[in-house]
Amino acid sequence: MHRRILGTAQGTRAEAFGPADWGLLASVAVMWGSSFLLIAEGVEAFSPSVVALVRLACGATTLAALRQAPVQIDREDWPQVAALGLTWMALPMLLFPIAQQWVASSIAGMVNGGAPIFAGTIAALMLRRRPGRRQVAGLAVGFAGVVLITLPSALGAGGSPLGIGLLTIATMLYGVGLNLAVPLQQRYGSLPVLRRAQLVAILVVLPFGIAGLPSSTWSWRAALAVAALGAFGTGLAFVAMAVLVGRVGATRGSVAIYFVPAVAMLLGVVVRGEAIPPLAVAGIVLVVAGAWSSSRREP
Repeated sequence: MHRRILGTAQGTRAEAFGPADWGLLASVAVMWGSSFLLIAEGVEAFSPSVVALVRLACGATTLAALRQAPVQIDREDWPQVAALGLTWMALPMLLFPIAQQWVASSIAGMVNGGAPIFAGTIAALMLRRRPGRRQVAGLAVGFAGVVLITLPSALGAGGSPLGIGLLTIATMLYGVGLNLAVPLQQRYGSLPVLRRAQLVAILVVLPFGIAGLPSSTWSWRAALAVAALGAFGTGLAFVAMAVLVGRVGATRGSVAIYFVPAVAMLLGVVVRGEAIPPLAVAGIVLVVAGAWSSSRREP
């Protein structure tokens, strides 16, 4: 049967999340949640485009160091691999730091929380099948939790229409990328696909990274932060997320993103001694409830 150039697929597991699924979700949440602290350290010395380039290079190096038997990807799937590198990596990693020049990070986190909703909508359009009621309820409740977590710091925070528009585009691209990753991961596994997708992303980001070098300065602290960001947030986290969405589908797997601002906030408490607003506590409860609803098997 002829395969479409770009498409998605359902997950291989329709059952409720098991220990492996929850473990993948937790690892993604921790690695991407800690990315905010590492990015904040990185941009103290390097321009945003340099941070994007170096984190991609470190991520690709990390994936290259992981051993696996060589896997050939069919020529007809290369357009989808290239699209994955663009939509899931290169363009969002450029758009987010650009947008955050005019938009507070709390607003950026709230907009980013819409990624599971975009992922579910795009999956429904590609598969021509509506998500189940539990999935819809989980997405709605989880997004409400993200709003409550980020609302206290977002109140009074500035944000230009252009910046919010760029963030929305980047978040939509995340939703596309999550869906494109599903069938590729199921056919070839995560590592062969992500290694090639990250090379595509590096080629796209390279001119911007070079252009950002004159406005950057050297700092060992910032360099180590970006290296950790690349190895974990841009390397291992993408592997874990690709495996998760390959198992449970883009709609259910994307709820891991709801935990990212919660983890970032908890790390802020532990590392920087920040306080947790009461609304944020309620938001964490809703995020957990939303993820639990999405994780259940549809009747």
